[in-house]
Amino acid sequence: MDSAKIQLTGLKAHHFRHPLDLQATQALQSIPGLDIMVRSLLGGVGEQFFQLENLASGVLVSEKQLPHLHTLLLDACKILDLEPPQLYVRQNPAPNAYTFAMRGQKPFVVLHTSLIDLLTPEEIQAVIAHELGHLKCEHSVYLTLANLIILAANSTILGALAAQSLQERLMEWVRCAEFTCDRAALLVSQNARTVASVLMKLSGGSPILAPQLNLDAFLEQARTYESLSSSEMGQLLRQTQTAQLSHPVPVLRAKEIDQWATSQDYQNLLQRRPILYNGEIKPEGGWRNW
Repeated sequence: MDSAKIQLTGLKAHHFRHPLDLQATQALQSIPGLDIMVRSLLGGVGEQFFQLENLASGVLVSEKQLPHLHTLLLDACKILDLEPPQLYVRQNPAPNAYTFAMRGQKPFVVLHTSLIDLLTPEEIQAVIAHELGHLKCEHSVYLTLANLIILAANSTILGALAAQSLQERLMEWVRCAEFTCDRAALLVSQNARTVASVLMKLSGGSPILAPQLNLDAFLEQARTYESLSSSEMGQLLRQTQTAQLSHPVPVLRAKEIDQWATSQDYQNLLQRRPILYNGEIKPEGGWRNW
């Protein structure tokens, strides 16, 4: 691990969870029986299915297999104070990464080969850290259901289970959870430009174009988007634009992480100071394990 990076021993999810994530999670938790339903449907059989699928069609990363990726994973886990999940690489032309876990079960993270081709090692680690953020915050139950809805939107079974209102609420929750996981990426990279660069490349990058992209111009684009969508009509159009998306638009994510990188909360985390809310120490005692 880079000796210059700060290892956040004792880090808890509430130390960096985005307020929108907390609000959306509480809304889902208020739905009676949702957790139990997802566990019963996607528990042992679902976990075994995906594990076999990855073993059959992917490459399991280890100290003997793609050790540079294994090192990136272990170092990110040390910073976030998290037990390492399994990491797989799978051949896919769409740059993407995803996480699967049921609480108490064996989690895994998958990276697509096209994502690895597009990013630098530091950016790949930021993506890994983003996925680890889902595990750190125990997003697993709802994230798994949302991922399956996205991957199998036309399934009769899932369609019956996920009424339109539930699907909309799940998509809203996923978008909010992404803000939290971008923060996890920043806590590992400890460089906001690295995280923003990932978002820029996922917006309009390719292995050929990536070296020519201008991050400062992309951040200026993010500020322009925020300005144009700040009016009442702009907010309505923005809501319509994002309602069916599984992720917030990349420029908005870049703006959010750029702002959080300059916040006192982020600085307090790196300097291991108690985090304050309105002058009071953050719930659960602020920072632990000094």
